[in-house]
Amino acid sequence: MASLDSSSSPPNPSFAIRGIQTTQKFLRSISSKEPSFSDLPNYTPPRLSNPTRFHSSPPSPRPSNCVPPSKLEELQTSYRCISSVLKKDGQILSIASSNGLIYTGSESNCVRVWKLPEFTECEQLKTKACMVVAIEVSNDRVYAAYADCKIRVWRRTWDGVVKHVRLATIPKTGSYVRSYIAGRDKMVKINGLNRTAFVGLLRPHKFSPRFDACQLLRCFFNIVMKHMGPITSLAINLSDDILFSASLDKTVKVWRISDFKCIETIQAHSEPINAIVVADDGVLYTGSDDATVRVWRRNFCSGDRPHSLTVTLPAKYSPVKTLTLTSDGGVLYGGCTDGYIHYWLKGWFSGQLQYGGALQGHTHAVMCLTSVANYVISGSADSTSRVWVREQDGQHTCIAVLQGHRGPIRCVTAFTGRVVEEREDCCTVCTGSLDGVLKVWRVSYTNLAGRCSTANGCEYFEL
Repeated sequence: MASLDSSSSPPNPSFAIRGIQTTQKFLRSISSKEPSFSDLPNYTPPRLSNPTRFHSSPPSPRPSNCVPPSKLEELQTSYRCISSVLKKDGQILSIASSNGLIYTGSESNCVRVWKLPEFTECEQLKTKACMVVAIEVSNDRVYAAYADCKIRVWRRTWDGVVKHVRLATIPKTGSYVRSYIAGRDKMVKINGLNRTAFVGLLRPHKFSPRFDACQLLRCFFNIVMKHMGPITSLAINLSDDILFSASLDKTVKVWRISDFKCIETIQAHSEPINAIVVADDGVLYTGSDDATVRVWRRNFCSGDRPHSLTVTLPAKYSPVKTLTLTSDGGVLYGGCTDGYIHYWLKGWFSGQLQYGGALQGHTHAVMCLTSVANYVISGSADSTSRVWVREQDGQHTCIAVLQGHRGPIRCVTAFTGRVVEEREDCCTVCTGSLDGVLKVWRVSYTNLAGRCSTANGCEYFEL
């Protein structure tokens, strides 16, 4: 990923740990400027060869998101950076939070664990592989995807202090190889291929001069089960005991959590997949460079391919880089390379998705999104993070623009609660950037009219 020119980046005098005591007041900021990529060196937005292949009609024109001037007096927001940390790990690529802990992954072979509210490092999860490209946490388990196209799993314990025990590496091929080797015959045939033809298929894999069936099968299962491209995103559906992984190889793999076996490979898109998210009802959403978001439902009676495509949502002909859902699954957000955040609303009775509009403000690609309570937080290649609030009437307002990073913001996580002090409606935001800096922000928001005080201010439309 190209980095931004530091000369045009917001000032940031030091990357040392520090607390910023000044409190800024921010009412709202919605930019109507069309996105431009001229300031991002060596970056060219992907072009689509066939923009007419979408399965549903294009969304309505981009909304202006204008708020009446009288409403500005009703909004009061303060925000500040409470911590900023730089480690010698290179670019920060992934982040996740759970139960008062924050997990960060970078270019190194280490997943760092941070404890809140003091935000101190309490543990490191190390492996031989480098580049932690995605992290997902569920209950007491931590899933981390690495650049070698494999996923490592840890179990978290609380015996006085936080401790993580390594459980498995996905895919796990050793048991498969042993179970498939039977009898004395070492001359195997796989899918009608003799050994010579199969070895040709496996090239450029390296073999010993005298390889046997065990080595053949081990390489075969690595190819069949393992992603053929870097993993970009993880998602967990605990109710169905499933872990999803998306990759640049244009597929989504479905792993059974109980035994870490691959039970399905979904040929999801015609272009690389950048993000996936799964709802509580098991519906899977995938976002891709083909400028679409696809919706998949699981049918338990369909045999080897239980996930079927239900609808394809176009995203204004711009590649989709990140996805997030509201806690109740009522709104789906997709961040695109043109700087817009498109969103879709789920029907209360039908469950169908209808295009709701777009959030404007970022001038470069939206690289990460997260949603908590009635907040939506976005991180962009323009080195800023924006905090949006969705009100009960369905309107979105940008209440804060978090500036300070010197590079694109690659990952973001957020949670609510009074961590530092008793304040108004508060949100803690953690941003990780390609500049290698991890920042923690506190955003306090007050609607003087009292119309945005609830966390579930989400209205549904009816079909």
